[in-house]
Formats: sequence, C-alpha cells, structure tokens
Amino acid sequence: MSSIGVLFRIVTFGESHGVAIGVVVDGVPAGVAVSEEDVRRELNRRRFCHIPVLNPRCEDEEFQILSGIKDGFTEGTPIAIVIWNKRAISDYYEELWMKPRPSHADLAWYLKFGRFYDHRGGGRASGRETAARIAAGAIAKAVLRQTIGVEVSSHLVELGGVSINRDDYTFEDVVKAWEKPLPMIDDEAVKRAVDLLIKTATEGDSVGGIGEVLTTEVPPGLGEPVFDKLKADLAKAVFSIGTVVGVEFGLGFRLARMRGSEANDQIVLRGGRPRLETNRVGGLLGGMSVGEPIRFRVAFKPTPSIRKPQRTVDLSKMEETTIVFKGRYDVSTAPKALVAAEAMTAIVLVDHAMRAGLIPRVVKK
Repeated sequence: MSSIGVLFRIVTFGESHGVAIGVVVDGVPAGVAVSEEDVRRELNRRRFCHIPVLNPRCEDEEFQILSGIKDGFTEGTPIAIVIWNKRAISDYYEELWMKPRPSHADLAWYLKFGRFYDHRGGGRASGRETAARIAAGAIAKAVLRQTIGVEVSSHLVELGGVSINRDDYTFEDVVKAWEKPLPMIDDEAVKRAVDLLIKTATEGDSVGGIGEVLTTEVPPGLGEPVFDKLKADLAKAVFSIGTVVGVEFGLGFRLARMRGSEANDQIVLRGGRPRLETNRVGGLLGGMSVGEPIRFRVAFKPTPSIRKPQRTVDLSKMEETTIVFKGRYDVSTAPKALVAAEAMTAIVLVDHAMRAGLIPRVVKK
C-alpha cells in the first residue's frame, strides 16, 4: 500500500524519474493556517545542495498545492500536493535494466512485479519518493503546533562513523543545528563529517549514519493497546523509509545491558502530575505516550548506488555479471532520510491525537 494512517491519512504517488511525485493528505482539520512557505521550508531542508556530493541532482522542488487550502487555511478536505521532477536523467539507468544493484530494492521489485517495475532512479523505491512525505509532514507539523502545541525536530548523531561528542543538548540545540552545513550539534563533528563525505565521494563509495528524532512534550494517552501502540506505529512509519535499517526508542539497546535498578525511570510528582524523572525509555510506556518528550534513534544504511564494481545477476540472461554505477548518487542518504523520519513522526502523532479526541475536526480561531 502507498498509504498510512487512520483518521489522518496520507497517500503518496509517483516515481523518481516520472513526471512528478506527490501526496494526498486526507482528514486534515479545517481552520489550520498553512502556507506554501510552510511546505517550501520543509522541502528545502532535504536539499543539501550546498554539499554537492549529498545531492548531485539538486531538484528545485517546484511544487503546487492543488486542493484543500483556501485563503491560507485548511478547508477540512483532502490536500493534494504535486512536486515536479525537473532534473531527472534516465540514461544512466539503461545499462542497469535487469541488473539489480546490490543492497538496493531493485531485486525485490523485480521478484514481485517482474519487468513492469520502473527501474529509473529506483522508481518508487528511490529516496526521491520521501519528498512527498516531507510535504505531508509540513501539513502535519502545522496541525500539531496549532492544536496540541507539539514540535518535532531531529539531528544527526553519527555520519560515516563520525559521532557527535555531546550528550547534554536540548530540543532548542537540535533545532539550531539545522543552521549548520549538516544538522549536527557538535561543530567539530560537522567539519569532520563534511570532509569524510567529500573523501568518500572521490573514492566512489558511500556511508550511512544515525539520526535522532525528538519532540517537545506529547500529551499522555496517545496510542491504543495492544496492537495500535504509538511506539509500534512510529516504528512502522519510520521503517517504511527505504534506507532505514534500525530504530531504537530512548536508550534502546543500551537498556538491554542494564539492570532494572539502572534502567527504570523513577516516577515523581512535577507540576501537580506524575512525571518520569529521567525518560530513559523515550517518552513511551506500554507503547503509549505518558506526557514526556518522545525521542528515538534511526539507523540509515549506506547508499547502494556506488561507483565501485559490484557483482550482480543479469536477470534477462540469468548470468552473473559486474556493474559499475555511472550516474549521480548521494554519497549518503542519511541527512535527507532524517527529514523524512521527522515528517513521518509528525504524521503519526497527528493521527493518534485525532484518534484520542485531542484534535477537533474544526480548529476554531
């Protein structure tokens, strides 16, 4: 399926080298202030054109809002957004037809759909598809901000093995990190990571990374036991991003190496209500929100398209062969994919807040 959500639902469409990609957002409350600039700002965050090896294609992200917004406010009807593909070059992919790239979705799509899948730029499996999610995320963020006062942000904690050297950061620090060449809170790590990206590109290789998504305080009670847990839906939404290979909430796998006396978040009274003293669990208990910020980390694999020789099978002949990718590729998909993870988080939070009755169908001003 190309849709996600129950009450707040998105459907994405389009391929990397088709005429356009886009999204339809259904269930949006009426009366939410949304402008083209809100969408443009989010789409621009994924471009990274100032570091050419991160985005050689560097689309201008020309888009058009087709429906659902009138005089700067949502109408309560489906919002359709189309994003035009202007800089696709498909010639690079002709010699790769029926020769799946190792670690890419090419093989899976062929085994499922045969010769009918669009291999150009990876088709629907391309990171380009996530731009549609990010456009929808702009709508979701506006809804969260104007109804329940929740903000969502993210940052890179590691890129190609270069890690930040700080653990004392705040949500505001994470937001400000996006003013830097790379969204890392550690200036030294930014410099080292940029140098590494350039070096890796000259070698014809790629790198992965780890990002962290954070929110401000999320109202308690989001999520439904036992199969519609907020944690489960967040994980599903983030794992739907092609490059994601792992998600951990709070301290994640580190909790598995602790004793209960070390791992447990003590419950205290603060502001007249029960709160977690430390929030090692990432703001979720029983898979549901408890009134704390939500935080989780996401692991992104290296870009499969690289310029080093790789072994594959020519499916038209069923013979082993070797390929070398000659087209444009992002030396790391992690920075772009991080913005998509942030968008998917906002989309899931709106859906669950609506299901909990915290967001009305009409936002009264």
